[in-house]
Amino acid sequence: MTNQAMNAFLVHVSDDNFCRMLPKELDRSKSDNGRVKVMAFPPLGIQTLAPVLRQRGHQVRMFDTCHPQMKAEHIADAVPRERPDVVALSFLSTTTYPAVKSMARRLKAKAPTVPIIVGGAFATLNADRILEDCPDIDCVGVGEGEELLPDYLGHLDDPGSVAGLVWRRDGQTVANTPRPLLRNLDQFPYPDRSSLPIDYVESLPLDLPAVLSLDKFCTVQTSRGCPYSCIYCDIPSLGEGRWRSRSPEHVLGELQELNDLGYRSIYLTDDHFLINRKRIDAICRGIIERQLEFRWGCEGRVDSVGIEQLPIMRQAGCDFLAFGVEAGTQTVLDRLNKKQTPAQVEHAVQQAKRHGIGRVHGFFVVGSPDETETDILESFRFAARLELDTFGFNRLCVYRGTPLWQEYMSRGIIDDDRDWHKWFKCSDIDPTTVPSAVVNRLRAKGYRLLFLHRIFKRPIRTWKLLRAFGRHMKTSDLLNLLSSPFRRRTLTRKAELPAWMLDAGLQEPNRQVPSSTGLTADREGAADRKQRPTAMA
Repeated sequence: MTNQAMNAFLVHVSDDNFCRMLPKELDRSKSDNGRVKVMAFPPLGIQTLAPVLRQRGHQVRMFDTCHPQMKAEHIADAVPRERPDVVALSFLSTTTYPAVKSMARRLKAKAPTVPIIVGGAFATLNADRILEDCPDIDCVGVGEGEELLPDYLGHLDDPGSVAGLVWRRDGQTVANTPRPLLRNLDQFPYPDRSSLPIDYVESLPLDLPAVLSLDKFCTVQTSRGCPYSCIYCDIPSLGEGRWRSRSPEHVLGELQELNDLGYRSIYLTDDHFLINRKRIDAICRGIIERQLEFRWGCEGRVDSVGIEQLPIMRQAGCDFLAFGVEAGTQTVLDRLNKKQTPAQVEHAVQQAKRHGIGRVHGFFVVGSPDETETDILESFRFAARLELDTFGFNRLCVYRGTPLWQEYMSRGIIDDDRDWHKWFKCSDIDPTTVPSAVVNRLRAKGYRLLFLHRIFKRPIRTWKLLRAFGRHMKTSDLLNLLSSPFRRRTLTRKAELPAWMLDAGLQEPNRQVPSSTGLTADREGAADRKQRPTAMA
């Protein structure tokens, strides 16, 4: 072990689909200090790790590839110049993995002796496969990094002693003893939100710029994990099905700091904020007593005990609440193992609006296993009946680490050894789903129903919402946003295909499955047109 101070680069590799520069007409900043305004979520992972490393005496420089001067080529140029002892690449999902591989290759070409460690949800679930697939990556940090990364920096000459590390020895992949989940989340300093020369703008991740406000904005994580087991979610597998939280006092200390720094819009990234009634009450009362001036939002389940805390949440400045509705029929909800009912959805949304939550959002998925065309249209009719302000209907995707991935493996649709680095839209590969072309047609029909219902049944609320969006959008962009669900688009992403389809020489989604499964063939699948649905109502 060495007590020597190290120099570490922490790099957040962003998904370009959810990262855009603020339109010039909205960027009124007069600063020339290199700060840019970006419509994206802040990289809370590296922002959290940076002060932890500095507390141990290490030097840290952070990069977020959302910044136009922090792309792979810029970081590669900085490595030989600044000579970091370690480069840590943080990324979330399979969609970003190709960019991570490309960056690692570029970094190794410039500095072959500098070790590269990667971390994040996708890396945790695929550590051994990443090392076999990408020779430029030296090791993977599995799980949470607050203790693992400092331990690794202190044992660069003895990686075998670092719990949670997967690395190479003599060309062979070695998985060290797993590192247990952190028990005390209060022990770490608050994230560093000042070192990156980026101002993150509160926005919706849509095809067109949809800025919600120009207030100083950041994200906060007050808890980790979720105890539920929806078939499309990998969070339980990452967090061992446990929910862990920071104390209200620790959370309030961070919120006070953010308030004093001028932050006026905060989004809680908790997987499930609404799970503990007493904790919600303590945090909200603390916000009120301290007279903190920001507004904030969060997300949670409709069956949560936190629904009872909506009055004090609103009093404490909560003005945005997102619910995972997912579907409008009990049959589909049960198939997704959602463990909630449409009646609970209606109650939660109704209570949120009754108690003055400014914007209530509903997450929906379409194209689920065994879902029928009737089910899809019923989800849109159900959304029309709800008092939602905004919504999103995305085609259901399957990712490694989820129960649905395991199901598709057992049905012969996915080969885990060869498909591990991919993600699939269920309607492209599962013969029990409605084909993609039909899903897109039904989705356009459903949006027409929703829009007409909102315009004629709730004209005042719809006008207020459009006026709020129009505050930071050109009229032409607003019209394009409203019409986007109904336009057919040119493919921007070729649909991923499972290995067995590639073996069969298929070039586009074909939902016939291997004969060994005994499932009926269905050749009506179509490539996804990237028709990302609007989130407006």
